[in-house]
Amino acid sequence: MRKLIYGGTIVNEGRTFKGAVVIDNERIAEITENTQPSRGTFGETIDATGCFVLPGMIDTHVHFREPGLEEKATIASESRAAAYGGVTSFVEMPNTNPQTTSLEALNDKFERAERTSHVNYSFFFGATNANAELIKELDIHGIPGVKLFMGASTGNMLVDKRNALENIFSKAAEMNLPVMTHCEDSGIINANMKRAKELYGEDPDITHHHEIRSEEACWQSSRLAVELALKHNTRLHIAHLSTAKELSLLELPGAKDLVTLEAVIAHLYFSNEDYLTKRALIKCNPSVKTVNDRSELRKALMDGRITTIGTDHAPHLLSQKQGGCAKATSGMPFIQFSLVTMLEMVDNGVLTIEKLVELMAHAPAKLFNINERGYLRKGFKADIAIVKPNEPWKLTEDIIQSKCKWSPMQGHEYNWKVVHTFCNGRHILDNDKFDAECRGEKLSFR
Repeated sequence: MRKLIYGGTIVNEGRTFKGAVVIDNERIAEITENTQPSRGTFGETIDATGCFVLPGMIDTHVHFREPGLEEKATIASESRAAAYGGVTSFVEMPNTNPQTTSLEALNDKFERAERTSHVNYSFFFGATNANAELIKELDIHGIPGVKLFMGASTGNMLVDKRNALENIFSKAAEMNLPVMTHCEDSGIINANMKRAKELYGEDPDITHHHEIRSEEACWQSSRLAVELALKHNTRLHIAHLSTAKELSLLELPGAKDLVTLEAVIAHLYFSNEDYLTKRALIKCNPSVKTVNDRSELRKALMDGRITTIGTDHAPHLLSQKQGGCAKATSGMPFIQFSLVTMLEMVDNGVLTIEKLVELMAHAPAKLFNINERGYLRKGFKADIAIVKPNEPWKLTEDIIQSKCKWSPMQGHEYNWKVVHTFCNGRHILDNDKFDAECRGEKLSFR
């Protein structure tokens, strides 16, 4: 069926213009620069007057908890939340139960997503101290890359042996697969936690979280990751960068050719001052850092040092978010509200809407070589988000689609709203009306 989106302002590939988009079945058939509807017969027309028409967002950093942790979230529930937020594709992390560190576990996730994901999907393969040889068996057209935990966030997925790290970077380079790293030095964190407990008791107040999971812990681990990437000529994507100091790693000789950086909403929106009011709701790893760190990360959005924006969407039960640095679980849900939160930053002058689209749609597609996604182009899959400004609403529990049913932004008043989402040409979200029968597609790469 042919569909027409007309009257809106299109934001795509650095340009903003009035125009129309024609969808033919699952693909974009035409993009025109005019304010009048295109001629022809259409099974559905959407008047986007007063709205902005964007490529569907691509979130390459989420934790959907399935299999093994379905009490927190499922692929079905969190992909639904994604569609409500204008996110049409996601790439999920390997720290589920079982962990995605074998070919069998990886294939199981794809089978689950094929049955239940409402939007497009893929999964990282997780590296361990013992599975580097499996990297050579991966289908480079079916996955974006290898996820490597160089920090104490993930139990036995922590890779802390030098020879294992060397093997992972070497094998990934041979396969031309990027390595995406979580970088925190476990030894530094453990020593900081021990001192904090001696000073403040067994569960130090959450206001000390950024001191325990400190700038130095991030810096030392990220510096090692860059060293390994340069040694093995491996493409490295450092996830959820949280400190200003780590930005300087791009100044190392050769780093700009191999190393890219991701920022996530938590580190761009919050600072350590917010622990006083948000408490453990904003506890995440790496920790939310200082006002200066946040300011420098925001600057890096516009000057190109940060390549992509993700969410690190990580739902937990609200009961698990109680306590301090030792007891409260780290992670927060954000995928449903990532786009509107970044649009708020556009209003506040942090970045332009054209840069937002680059960071959240174009760059993820380019960085991971995702086929036919991330842009509004003739012949590409019709993944589209339509957002409306000056449409105030308050985030209340009944709006939250994530299974955990809480958000660190609860009570916040937004001025932008996602009014329509198209996934592969299907109108999955239409002014809060959701097409629960919609299923996404497996992403393809390279």
